[in-house]
Amino acid sequence: MLPKSPLATAMNYLLSNRDGLTCYLKDGHCDISNNTAENSIRPFTVGRKNWLFSNSPKGAKASAIVYSLIETAKANDLDPERYLKYLFEKLPNTANFKDAETLDQYLPWATKTQEKCKG
Repeated sequence: MLPKSPLATAMNYLLSNRDGLTCYLKDGHCDISNNTAENSIRPFTVGRKNWLFSNSPKGAKASAIVYSLIETAKANDLDPERYLKYLFEKLPNTANFKDAETLDQYLPWATKTQEKCKG
């Protein structure tokens, strides 16, 4: 194969990025494709012109956080509305809600969260 050919370029890319490209082999939950992630953010990116009307960077950041919560809930088979309601009702009344261990109990894949918010 010629050094400057498209095939040689592809092989060099593969060899120089092998660790990252084979990372999915280390965990059975990882998918070789990122289509699922891309499809979940598509509605967000299609509507990105709407972010021009967020009025402030803080407003845009808040919107991004909410969208992230919604898409993560969907990815974990939760009802997004039920999940957000659960978070808004429980977290403000939780002691140490900024503690990582406490927050772990409210993540979409936590057993109690799954029981309360399954779609």
